[in-house]
Parts: sequence; structure tokens; C-alpha cells
Amino acid sequence: MAVHALILRAYTPIFRSFNLSALEIPCYSFTARHASRHLAQFYEHMIIGSGIHIQQFTILAIIKHKGPLSIIELAQALAMDRTTLARSLNPIERDSYISIASSKEDRRIRIVSITPKGKEKLEVAIKLWRKAQAEFESRFGVERAAKLREELRAAAEAVAA
Repeated sequence: MAVHALILRAYTPIFRSFNLSALEIPCYSFTARHASRHLAQFYEHMIIGSGIHIQQFTILAIIKHKGPLSIIELAQALAMDRTTLARSLNPIERDSYISIASSKEDRRIRIVSITPKGKEKLEVAIKLWRKAQAEFESRFGVERAAKLREELRAAAEAVAA
């Protein structure tokens, strides 16, 4: 069962007493996750022509920007646990967009690198992503979009462990 469904079920009596719809739930987590799902679907739709998903795009972009990273470093950069990340890496490793190899210094550490094929795929996706960015800004407003990004970063920093 989806998280938002659990929240709705658990808090329905409270919400009814406030006479609130699902979109008016006074919970920062619910609102952030709800918006995140919609934004991810929007970006997913916009970059689908590249042949990769938005999460794969993000992974490839981070590795290209930062260079080869350990699984732990990549998980931290994405704010994901290693198990979830490992599942997300499988398809892009299978498609040869990344390579995963043991570190030369410590064979227990696995290093993720972007391949030339991954760089090519990312370049195609970046063009579509830029269109998605422009479309979002045209719908939401350039200044509001920039402020939203700033506020989301600040919120993440405020609660980061």
C-alpha cells in the first residue's frame, strides 16, 4: 500500500474534523512526496525519448559530474540506501551505461563509473531534460522555480541526519 494511502487511512478521522481534502493534509512529508511524485512523472514523460528514466538520468549525471564514486558515496549523493541504489544500478549496468568494479585500493569497495555509451545516452537525455526544465519554468515561473529549489535544498539540509 502506498505511503500516502496509509497516511490517509491513519489520519482520515483527523482530516475529516478539519474538513480537508487529500491535497490539504497538513503534513510536510505528504506534501513533499506528493509534489515529488508529480514532478518525477512530469520529467519522466519529458525525457522518455532518451530511453532512460529520470532516476537513471540523475545517477548518470552525478557520476559524470563527480567522476567515479563508490557505491556508498553515490548513495550518499542521492540520499538513498545502498540496497535501493543497487537495484537502480542494475539496469544501467546491464545496458552498459555504467561499469562497476572493485577499487584497486580495497577490493571490498565497489566503484561506479560512467561508460562512453553512458555519456552518449546522457547527452541525449540532457537535451530533453533542458526542455523539461524550460517547460516547468514556463508553467511555474522562473523565479518561483528557483526559490522552490532553494527551499527544498534548505529543507533537506534542515532534516539531514
